[in-house]
Amino acid sequence: MIYLKSYTLPDLGEEEDWAERYWSRKAGGNPHPHEYPYGIFPYKGLRRIEFSEVTVFCGGNGSGKSTLLNLIAESLNLPRITPFNTSPFFHEYIERMCKWETAGNRGAAPGSAVYTSDDVFYGLIDRRVENFETEDRRREAQEVYRQEKAAMMSGAGPVYRTLEDYDKLVKRLEVRHKTMSKYVTAHAGSLTTPDSNGQYALRFFREHFRDDCLFLLDEPENSLSPKYQTEVANLILEYARFFGCQFVISTHSPFFLSMKGALIYDLDSVPVVTRAWWELENMRMYYTLFRDNRAKFENE
Repeated sequence: MIYLKSYTLPDLGEEEDWAERYWSRKAGGNPHPHEYPYGIFPYKGLRRIEFSEVTVFCGGNGSGKSTLLNLIAESLNLPRITPFNTSPFFHEYIERMCKWETAGNRGAAPGSAVYTSDDVFYGLIDRRVENFETEDRRREAQEVYRQEKAAMMSGAGPVYRTLEDYDKLVKRLEVRHKTMSKYVTAHAGSLTTPDSNGQYALRFFREHFRDDCLFLLDEPENSLSPKYQTEVANLILEYARFFGCQFVISTHSPFFLSMKGALIYDLDSVPVVTRAWWELENMRMYYTLFRDNRAKFENE
């Protein structure tokens, strides 16, 4: 299902005219041609973007893929997990100069979001930190258990006169009727099964995709092996075809670029144009690599 139909960026004249008025209000300052995101897309001849169920922005480092996703995400007020680098100019740039059209003039459904490779990375770090903290709590709980067991073996026990004494009695009875493993888990929790970066990334997308939503994905291939890239690409196509979702993706990955039916914008070309995946420069580089080494694969 199409939620986002089009997005229109300013041309060079509009940028320069508005930037001059913007900076003239700043104590007579001059337009700053490097103020983000000024001066990126007009020089690429990129003006209006049309969207399909799966739209892909492809280009080298610095081509503007992430900036374009950030403009769209902020225009639609899509929630995000990790903040991105911006400037005081950014949101006024959107408000004054960018235009967009949604199907039936409606916003994206609840659950729509922008997800970046940073979200996956920091989620993995948070998971590891949580495990470290859980390990500390479990060691503390193990020590309490050992102390209570030792006190029971020695026959020593608290004198039960106050509520605090009652708490000690409850703890003593719990230790008496539980193994150390059950006691520690009850008081300190369990460790999360450690995942590789790729396993966590795959699970991240499986858990965050929802029906009937718009998702913006910034380089989802990071941390994913070719096998897992294929699985996420298939997941994206499944949600687009059968569960009413729309995806806008920035990527270098051949596994995402070659998704059947994807509309691809080549941000390396000037002007920016749509291309078939096998016409892209970075895909031709993959082709050249394997063509030049064809005998190595065929002789095995």
